[in-house]
Amino acid sequence: MSYIDGFVIAVPTANKQKFIEHARHFDSLFIELGAIRVIEAWGDDVPDGKVTDFRRAVQATADETVAFSWVEWPDKATRDAGMKKIMEDPRMDPSTPGNPPMPFDGKRMIFGGFEPVVEVKA
Repeated sequence: MSYIDGFVIAVPTANKQKFIEHARHFDSLFIELGAIRVIEAWGDDVPDGKVTDFRRAVQATADETVAFSWVEWPDKATRDAGMKKIMEDPRMDPSTPGNPPMPFDGKRMIFGGFEPVVEVKA
């Protein structure tokens, strides 16, 4: 089975198009470095929970939308090598000329790597 990196962030709703442009700019780098798929999803039906929820997890404000993204890698070894290269690549640095600035507060991003344990396909 593949390996998944998941990300949840709060994006100012007014920055939706900037978020999309940011993703289009940077996501191809994941593919270049070994990922097989990148999905960027904009919150559409993200309910408030009674104990916890996506909005609280990233401290989203009323004027922010939760975005959920994941990167699928063929395996963990490819992910580890790819993520190391990504973190060292100047193309990922928002201060590099030509790179779009982050349209969200990266300090509130939650992320992690996940080993799939069940997969059901149609």
